[in-house]
Amino acid sequence: MTWSTPLARRSKTLSASLGLGEKLFASSEERRFADAIESGLETVEAGLLKEVAFADDMADVTSRYLLEAGGKRIRPVLTLLTAQLGDGATPAVITAAQAIEITHLASLYHDDVMDEAELRRGVPTAQHVWGNSVAILTGDLLFARASKLVASLGEGAIKLQADTFERLCLGQLHETLGPRASDDPIEHYLQVLADKTGSLIAAAAQMGVIFSDAPSEFEEPVVAFGEKIGVAFQLIDDVIDLAEADAETGKAQGTDLRSGVATLPLLFLRRAAATDAGAAELLGRIERNVDELDDDATSAEDRATDEAELAAAIAELRGHPVTEETLLEARRWADDAVAALAPLPDGPVKKALTKFAEAVVDRSK
Repeated sequence: MTWSTPLARRSKTLSASLGLGEKLFASSEERRFADAIESGLETVEAGLLKEVAFADDMADVTSRYLLEAGGKRIRPVLTLLTAQLGDGATPAVITAAQAIEITHLASLYHDDVMDEAELRRGVPTAQHVWGNSVAILTGDLLFARASKLVASLGEGAIKLQADTFERLCLGQLHETLGPRASDDPIEHYLQVLADKTGSLIAAAAQMGVIFSDAPSEFEEPVVAFGEKIGVAFQLIDDVIDLAEADAETGKAQGTDLRSGVATLPLLFLRRAAATDAGAAELLGRIERNVDELDDDATSAEDRATDEAELAAAIAELRGHPVTEETLLEARRWADDAVAALAPLPDGPVKKALTKFAEAVVDRSK
């Protein structure tokens, strides 16, 4: 097989990292399975470039911007994997995989505006380059393209996408508003992750079953897997956020904390602070320095001091037991995701999905 584009080469690297290689798939049957995933990924990638193309020059540039910056392509991989429970990468499966990835791409444009993010996939975010309005409208254009693809798959697909989009919006809304006084902050946060991330990953897995004409009883297990592994993925992101700055992506250490996002390590720290003086002191330093860096009136000299103090506090948080507790929580969600696969037949699909779960919790970026 010839991999002629950077996007296709990234897909090959991704599938290898998920265990679609000789060491995992030794038999001829399993090798054919792996080859089918590789071929499907190449087709999906080529289609993505076509589907986000616009006749309008400006729209064409902005809509391709994040696609060409890269990405893990987790959602189309899941669609292609679960499709192997049926007839494989049918034209409808390929269309579904592309629609899911474009929906995800669109959500990133909107998320970055709301989070006031400066970097995404190692490049300046769209709103940093063109402004908020262009970024939001580009996201809307991509949602429209995804909807057009889904419409070609029939009424059931339209309803599934609408339900998923509703959850994406509710997740973002609840994250923006924060927990109510009667809510448990940790449970609220986990539900936000299930809505914002798990719902789309679950839809990706479900579409693979539906549009490959796999047995309908496989839908529920892969939906449960997708939702749970989506939460695990985001919890690992919370831990990665505390790592040292990434030269490849340009992401600074503690990006989420600096943006005022209360990730799970911070939520666990707040809970511990009620009875642990050391946790309370660390929490105070993090919140104080984040507030001071957010103050435009802070002098350059004081800002440099605050920056150094915050970096030290984030490094301390990284080594604190609450971060290990977050890792354990992520692994619990991943274990539950694998357990949900029990009704699936033994074979390369279940093996690959299990490997997928392991790769999610073992990743470092």
